[in-house]
Amino acid sequence: MIEDIARQIREKIPGRHPQIAIILGSGLGSLADSVSDAINIAYKDIDGFPQTTVSGHQGKLIVGRLEGLEVICLQGRFHLYEGHRPQVINTVIKTLRELGVRRLIVTNAAGSLNPEFRPGTIMLINDHINFSGTNPLIGPNDEKYGPRFPDMSNAYTAALRKKIKAVASAINIPLAEGVYMMVPGPNFETAAEIRAFRILGADAVGMSTVPEVICAVHSGMQVLGLSVLTNMGTGLRQGEQSHEETLAQGEKASASLQKLVRAFLKQEK
Repeated sequence: MIEDIARQIREKIPGRHPQIAIILGSGLGSLADSVSDAINIAYKDIDGFPQTTVSGHQGKLIVGRLEGLEVICLQGRFHLYEGHRPQVINTVIKTLRELGVRRLIVTNAAGSLNPEFRPGTIMLINDHINFSGTNPLIGPNDEKYGPRFPDMSNAYTAALRKKIKAVASAINIPLAEGVYMMVPGPNFETAAEIRAFRILGADAVGMSTVPEVICAVHSGMQVLGLSVLTNMGTGLRQGEQSHEETLAQGEKASASLQKLVRAFLKQEK
């Protein structure tokens, strides 16, 4: 299935060889608008490719050039709470590898658990906690793509983190750094859960990203992770949580995120 999906995509992007993939989270899809010479492919037009059902995730691939590099952007990701099996995410990431992708930039919208990280902050992910209760690598392992027991000690590639911190400093974009925790969702967390997650050492919480990173590491990809913190976790502020707020805050921060990612890509040429 992976090879067949990759073949279909290659047929739709003749002569293109993307080596960097960018997964765009809730409210962050506008970065793909900056891609030049773009070829847009709807997920529904790829036989066997999963579909996304979440507001703010358009469900298409954009292949083109960004800051002189060939990229493939995923405008819409796949969440466990939609009913997707985690292995579906493994299929998507392995398809990217079949296309020649060797570096993955993964972005998301997340809730802040750190009182010093206010809404609108961009947080560089330096590690994660998988609290989803599952793993996308469960099942038979294909040694073609990676080892049975992949090492996660450098999941968020240290060299890429060092580079983007220098880039952020040079262009005066504040960049926090911390640990991302994944929960399955779809409900927002309770105040008690937020207190527990803070004790466990998490700085942000969300409902995605970790399966993608696990699969990318398994495939030998380098990974850079960025969270846009769109709200304070339950109990750290007054009022109710909503997906509409997540989308709105993600859109507000998208300009800074675009500037940061584009400046980073300039350094990658």
